[in-house]
Amino acid sequence: MIRPIRILFVDDHTLFRESVIRLLEREPAFTIAGHCASLAEARLLIRAAPTDVVLLDYDLGAELGTDLLLDLRRSSPSTKVLMVTGGMGASAILNAVDAGISGLILKHSDPRQLIEAIRTLADGGSWWDPAALPPPHHAAQASAPAEAPRALTDRQRHVLRSILDGLSNKEIAAKLQVSESAIKASIQELFLKAGVRTRSQLVRVAIERYSSDWLQQSR
Repeated sequence: MIRPIRILFVDDHTLFRESVIRLLEREPAFTIAGHCASLAEARLLIRAAPTDVVLLDYDLGAELGTDLLLDLRRSSPSTKVLMVTGGMGASAILNAVDAGISGLILKHSDPRQLIEAIRTLADGGSWWDPAALPPPHHAAQASAPAEAPRALTDRQRHVLRSILDGLSNKEIAAKLQVSESAIKASIQELFLKAGVRTRSQLVRVAIERYSSDWLQQSR
């Protein structure tokens, strides 16, 4: 029997949180490890029970949800974090990505997207809602010109070089022996790090700004 996906939801809006919990409880593949309104409660729940996916609000009133990310990295590195937010600025999104979130989705998204996002993260993938990502010029402004380029993972480097070679998502997936959804997730991550929305913009930014780092051969 396949073990259900264990979910913790952290959000200070009680009505919204309880509505989402009722939605998730109807999914046989999910089990609710807990839900709470504060980071202190979240830390206690994480220590009390294993968690696969944390649904984390960014604005918790007097706290920022991203302040939980370092604790998770230390105490539960295998736990995936999906930011469920009404909106975040470009700098906040990029900092959250650097701190280790695996996805971002807006609170007004279709419930089916939330369910799919949770499943994708539990399977080791990522989920980036295009509507939640900052416009390219905002993402570019979030980093000072002198700032070092955001490092790419080996997977992201392989995907980027394959895009430069003109391969389709299907061809890249076959080349790397992963699913097309995994490739799409990697491309969304590249878009976010480059501050772009299209493949052509990604190629241009990679060549013009980050060729000495991003285009080096993977280890």
